[in-house]
Amino acid sequence: MKTKYFDLVDQTFDFPQEEFTLNRNELNFHGIDLMALIEQYGAPLKFTYLPKISDNIKRAQGWFRDAITEHNYAGNYNYCYCTKSSHFKHVLDEALKNDIHIETSSAFDVDIVENLKAQGKITNNTYVISNGFKRNQYVQNLARLINNGHKNCIVVLDNYEEINLFDQLIEDNYNVGIRIASEEEPKFEFYTSRLGIGYKNIVSFYNREIKNNPKVTLKMLHFFINTGIRDNAYYWNELLKCMKVYVKLKKECPALDSLNIGGGFPIKNSLAYDYDYAYMVNEIIRQIKQICDEYKVPVPHIFTEFGSFTVGESGGAIYEVLYQKQQNDREKWNMINSSFITTLPDSWAINKRFIMLPINRWDKEYERVLLGGLTCDSDDYYNSEQHMNAIYLPRYNKDKPLYIGFFNTGAYQETIGGFGGLQHCLIPTPKHILINRDVQGKLITSVFAEQQTSEQLLTILGYDYGVNTACAKENRAANEHIESINVSY
Repeated sequence: MKTKYFDLVDQTFDFPQEEFTLNRNELNFHGIDLMALIEQYGAPLKFTYLPKISDNIKRAQGWFRDAITEHNYAGNYNYCYCTKSSHFKHVLDEALKNDIHIETSSAFDVDIVENLKAQGKITNNTYVISNGFKRNQYVQNLARLINNGHKNCIVVLDNYEEINLFDQLIEDNYNVGIRIASEEEPKFEFYTSRLGIGYKNIVSFYNREIKNNPKVTLKMLHFFINTGIRDNAYYWNELLKCMKVYVKLKKECPALDSLNIGGGFPIKNSLAYDYDYAYMVNEIIRQIKQICDEYKVPVPHIFTEFGSFTVGESGGAIYEVLYQKQQNDREKWNMINSSFITTLPDSWAINKRFIMLPINRWDKEYERVLLGGLTCDSDDYYNSEQHMNAIYLPRYNKDKPLYIGFFNTGAYQETIGGFGGLQHCLIPTPKHILINRDVQGKLITSVFAEQQTSEQLLTILGYDYGVNTACAKENRAANEHIESINVSY
């Protein structure tokens, strides 16, 4: 009988896959020996595999380049990185190796842009597409950026009032875009996105507030839907409605020359994942060109703002199964040595699916389990609802540690989880490792952040640092003593 964990995966999916391979019954990810990583750095552990960021950017640029060539499309393509997916310097440094541009969503994003300019990572030729609901500090920071010479900053207007706010602070001419308030899918609790300006009001808004303003040039129409770029009737219908607004607006405003289709490329969330990126890009370019040809207007330059697609598949999290609890005749709980709420918040907040695989013991029999985190919160778990189906792992053995990995976790999890800040039940943020390759392709690893200490957490909470230090020393001594004891259950 085929009862090993490898047999289960082999019978269910095409395996191995591009990023997942086995070596001596242990999982490798993009050629990274994960057990060796655990032996060197321990678990729990977060990691970022930087080359995957560049790889995904180049893939998308290639798909658009091929589609533009195939359809003899006269516009250009500009890849923007949506910084809110991950603001970390190592992410931006890797992404900016690939001739990309930046999308911002808040005031402090502009400070990052200025920092990158000071380092020579971007220039005045880099597009800065500024989205979001803008007030006070965000408006002031963008005005400062433009006044200091960054003419390729396009302020995407989210409401009627913003144009007046910028007019008061920007000294010279500047470029704007208008965001369309798209209609949401019927299953949503609301009909229209809170972001942007309604389809029917955009042309009249332009004529009333922008057309006769000598300082302002409308360059971009921004289109994005919450569910992302999907091959379904809803997406294509919204794109058609967007293009009808574009051609009307283009006839009123000859300077309009760019269409921003936002983000929304999905990332791989299971071994059975199937999404035809090249087809979707080709069809988007074809439909945009077809509508422009029909209405006899020039095709727009295309901008995208891929965030999760850029950075999501570079990230991973590794945990150790500490213990198994048999709670009744059917449910076995494998308890991990961290928390899903703090380290993978989307898994409990929105039931987001990630790829979950054991790191070792693929040659052992498997069993059906539930996964539980360390906090005392009943929502700190990962089960079949998030995982698409039942969770199976190699059978628990208290004498042979089992490690599990969650993959493609690189977008949003650190910022939503509060990286470096307070964590639910004061479960510390795990150690974070950066993985890169040198020019010969050899792996290079480095520690980006150590696991949080009690001193760091208690200091945030306002407790006396001297007392914290004394307590911490006692705690460390006690922990070292406990770890030296071979505990058996």
